[in-house]
Amino acid sequence: QVQLVESGGGLVQPGGSLTLSCSVSGIHFDYYAIGWFRQAPGKEREGVACVSLGLTTDYADSVAGRFTITRDNAKKTVYLLMNSLKPEDAALYYCSASPHRCAFAVGRVDYWGKGTPVSVSS
Repeated sequence: QVQLVESGGGLVQPGGSLTLSCSVSGIHFDYYAIGWFRQAPGKEREGVACVSLGLTTDYADSVAGRFTITRDNAKKTVYLLMNSLKPEDAALYYCSASPHRCAFAVGRVDYWGKGTPVSVSS
């Protein structure tokens, strides 16, 4: 069974930090680029960060410099380190798996996690 399981979401004050984790099973981890999307109420799902098989990373302009994505192939886990969080970062964050290379298009995603919520509020 293919599973992408997110964890680490929660409530944080503006300027705070959170680390999200995505644990992957049921697929060949080294075949997929693993990324993070997010979706806020009333908005489109958007790509946030992605790490490819070759450890190339891509970030949305809105999070570049604040978020860092890392990949642990041995643990089949991808992390999203989020710093300097802003209210506009609040969303449901989804882990994604795309063949071979990173993509921020939802049509390129083969598998999705169920999402983990991130709330940013004072």
